[in-house]
Amino acid sequence: MRASMNTAFAAFCIFIGAFALGSIPWGFIAGRLNGIDIRTHGSGNIGATNVFRVIGKGWGITVFVFDFLKGFIAALGAGLAAEVFELPTDLASILGGLGAILGHNFTPWLGFRGGKGIASSAGVLFGITPIAAAASLAVWIVLFFTTRYVSVSSIGAAVFLPLVTGFLMLFPENFSGGTLPLMVFSLIIATLAVVRHRSNIERLLSGTEPRMERKSKQA
Repeated sequence: MRASMNTAFAAFCIFIGAFALGSIPWGFIAGRLNGIDIRTHGSGNIGATNVFRVIGKGWGITVFVFDFLKGFIAALGAGLAAEVFELPTDLASILGGLGAILGHNFTPWLGFRGGKGIASSAGVLFGITPIAAAASLAVWIVLFFTTRYVSVSSIGAAVFLPLVTGFLMLFPENFSGGTLPLMVFSLIIATLAVVRHRSNIERLLSGTEPRMERKSKQA
């Protein structure tokens, strides 16, 4: 009983620590450093895409990197902490990753309203299952350069993620990152990503979703 309680407490600590890290609203901070509340400009989202459009390329890339690192550090750190807390590495990494994503999406510093979690999810995936993360990134890149919609790229990559994780499960002797817990985790974060993009889906259907135009077209 005591061992079970210690395990539960350790898991709780990992989740809360990752949630706290993920809750740092870098997009909001970038806006404040530029004298604005990013939530009242553009799409109103605190993510890197809106920062890119409203404040500029440099700030958008910076926010993306910091949001990515939140997820990467949370997942990797949780995996390393698993040994200390005597938890299965997969479980600890998933708890850390989920905590970071939820912290970003529902940051308590902004009334539990945050971003859509794509950059943080990418960081988590590269920390847990780099092969699946790289495959999903490839899908994102292809969709972005063919549609110029960040939302379409993000949704497509999210939907593809459980498929590639399931594929990796078929060949466990050849590929890492294909386990049942990771498959379930990928389904959860893919669903969360699609749900968080519901306003983008509505704009796509109505034809009002903005594209990320090429430089030559903006001139």
